[in-house]
Amino acid sequence: MEIFKKLGFSDKLAKIYLALLSLGPSSVRNLAENCELNRGTTYDSLKWLQEKGLVNYYQKDTKQFFVAEDPEKLQTLVKVQQVELSEASQKLEKTVPELQALYNKGGERPVARYYERKEICQILEDVLTTCENSPSTDAQGKSENLYRIYSAVGIREYLYDNFSTFSDARIGKNIAVKVIAIGEGGELRGLDERKWLKAENANPTYIIIYPGKTAYISLDAKKEPIGVVIENEGVFETQKIIFDNLWEKL
Repeated sequence: MEIFKKLGFSDKLAKIYLALLSLGPSSVRNLAENCELNRGTTYDSLKWLQEKGLVNYYQKDTKQFFVAEDPEKLQTLVKVQQVELSEASQKLEKTVPELQALYNKGGERPVARYYERKEICQILEDVLTTCENSPSTDAQGKSENLYRIYSAVGIREYLYDNFSTFSDARIGKNIAVKVIAIGEGGELRGLDERKWLKAENANPTYIIIYPGKTAYISLDAKKEPIGVVIENEGVFETQKIIFDNLWEKL
């Protein structure tokens, strides 16, 4: 039952507890057989239930019998957990700044987001939003409302399926783009520059390099486009340097 999971019960704990409610006083052996569990697991589970105040036991002759407490004890368990969570929350408020300091010492961590075919347009929307709100700088340190692309011939046909007006939106926001086209094709639409890189029998990845982020879009085994965006200033800067150096040589 879902409610038991929320109270911290495992499937085995819930099974043993419910069996004990149904059977009444039972030995470890009888419980284990009824629940189809080994005795060690059954005993450990009973011990946990005892600690929570849900099960008790008594001795009869040489045998130990376990018996479930009134199910109202579950309400007590909930109240205890609420108190413990409240105390933990108060302690956490004091601890989080210390943990945050440790986290920040680790430096910037890349964030990766994955996209399937129908979600690829979200990457294009993010390119426009990011470029508009966070323009990058060129080699001389001047602000530039620009992003860069390695345009792959095998990917282009899928990329703009759900955002056919992308180029118009880009131009409307005064966002420029430099394109290194891998393979033939592609056209100028405005505020764009294009150079070509020859490639034979290749199935390259479409790469978009924009402020603080790098998007990689390729085809999976079913020839469906999939994308991943890595948000990391270091990755972005490295890809930008490689792109700009290659651009100057083409």
